[in-house]
Amino acid sequence: MKKLTRSQEKAVVAGVLAGLAKYFDHDPVLYRVIAITFLIITGFFPGVLMYLAAWIIMPKTPVSTDYEVVE
Repeated sequence: MKKLTRSQEKAVVAGVLAGLAKYFDHDPVLYRVIAITFLIITGFFPGVLMYLAAWIIMPKTPVSTDYEVVE
């Protein structure tokens, strides 16, 4: 089951846009370009509030511990 989470791997600021891109199986750069365009068109403030709200609401991607310990 897919779950919308903030990506820690490809995060630039908080991983919100990278998490959205991963959820919808798209390139994160596309979402960043759309977000920047939205910020410019709307006058910065509404987009920043939406990003901050998503940052607070979206959980982080759990850190994978599927690695083998070599002794």
